[in-house]
Amino acid sequence: MVSNDKSSTSTFGSAAYGGDNWSPRLATHREELGGLWADCGIDSEWGLLKSVLVHCPGEELNAAQDDHDAIQMLDTVDLGRAREEHQAMVEAYRSAGVEVHAVEPDLPCAPNLMFCADLLVMTPHGAILARPASTVRAGEERQVARKLAALGIPILATLTGNATFEGADLMWLDEKTAMIGRGLRTNDVAILQIGNLLSGLGIELIAVDMPFGSMHFMGMLRIVDRDLAICWPRRTPHRCVIQLRELGYQVIFPDFHDDQASYRGINFVTLGPRRILMVAGLTSLQDEFEKLGIDCLTCPTDELSRAAGNVGCLTGVLWRDQQQAVHSG
Repeated sequence: MVSNDKSSTSTFGSAAYGGDNWSPRLATHREELGGLWADCGIDSEWGLLKSVLVHCPGEELNAAQDDHDAIQMLDTVDLGRAREEHQAMVEAYRSAGVEVHAVEPDLPCAPNLMFCADLLVMTPHGAILARPASTVRAGEERQVARKLAALGIPILATLTGNATFEGADLMWLDEKTAMIGRGLRTNDVAILQIGNLLSGLGIELIAVDMPFGSMHFMGMLRIVDRDLAICWPRRTPHRCVIQLRELGYQVIFPDFHDDQASYRGINFVTLGPRRILMVAGLTSLQDEFEKLGIDCLTCPTDELSRAAGNVGCLTGVLWRDQQQAVHSG
């Protein structure tokens, strides 16, 4: 007599237990980007920019300006003008063919959330979430994590322990080399954690010390092509300049000074080889860039500058054309 009791049937040979119908997952994680996961990732600072993450400031800005220094801003900010400038930046990106994503945070949110460059850094395989160094910005990374998940962008790591790190402190020198600035916003604990992660991806992380009183490594180094880097004279770490030159970069030191025009001038985003989006109104610096063969798109940030950031700070880069072909990883 044949039993109909399926509980007595062996599971051996079924697909769930590795039988003939088992389908092994053979693609690498990186090969799944653009399929299972969203298109994303970077391995340079100059590859064609494809998508960015931004947050247009809202009422959180008005609610926090009784003491602008306490929220790490330079002055009070007019919300209406700031929003107009932010929208102009977004339109500039779209006119350049860049897809723009908005954080869409829970409300109320922190007043500095608009500075998305600080809240993540992309690798060729996905995102590393930042862990901002100040209590004023603690938790902003949660808003970004939710948006990355909604977009289908893999999060490779969140930092733990006493690690502090902001995305504007890490720059890609080439597809196998990244450099990170040790300073006010990024500490040794974070550098160790990020270095271990990148090492597992076959990427070297070089740490350099930044001058006391500086904010981010982004404010000392901008790369505009595979062989052209813009550096701040007498502030950019010595090892950084030497490493750039060893990798074949021409290193240019514009006539930067300790003034707002210079701070705004270096705070640009590379749209692609020798093409940037920079702050409007910096005529002499724009002329200097254009003499280097750099195509300069501009947008106004006079009001946003009062919050201690500009185009580069406002932009979380999610995806660039990558220099290294997809490989096992």
